[in-house]
Amino acid sequence: MEDTIPFENNRGPADHSHIKGWGIDADPKNDPTYPMKKRTNGEHEGYTWERPTQQPVNMEVLYSIERPNMTAVFGTAAPLRGLSGAIRRMAYKRSENEYSHWLPLILADRVDVVEGVIDDFKHGKIPNIFAEKGYVADWHHNKSGLLARVAILAGITAAVVMLARSNSRD
Repeated sequence: MEDTIPFENNRGPADHSHIKGWGIDADPKNDPTYPMKKRTNGEHEGYTWERPTQQPVNMEVLYSIERPNMTAVFGTAAPLRGLSGAIRRMAYKRSENEYSHWLPLILADRVDVVEGVIDDFKHGKIPNIFAEKGYVADWHHNKSGLLARVAILAGITAAVVMLARSNSRD
């Protein structure tokens, strides 16, 4: 990609009427914190402070469709990749108030874990899943919890194996 991708950094008046529920908290008579909150109505004026300089956009960054512009600062530690990236792109085409936004993001996290393990094997590294999942720390600080989880997993595995064997005999 180029050094930076130009992105509009100003925030002027915008029409948000197409977003269901936008501005629902603007009416002080409909404020659930009343009378506890001491209202100044300053929070309804928008940007009343000097906006920070926009971080350079030199990679694909996903952000909510409800935002009129990109946040001034954003994370770039884990760029989008593979199937998990495609799932995230699909999720960010949906509103944040829908399950069709959040559930794919949870799925993308799980897919990213599998992609990471596959990537480790591709580079000749055998992942230490026992340590990466925190079992060493659990053994030192929460032995009873770890043993309970292992016992539950062993019980579920035994039940599945017994069920599979009984079905194969029939």
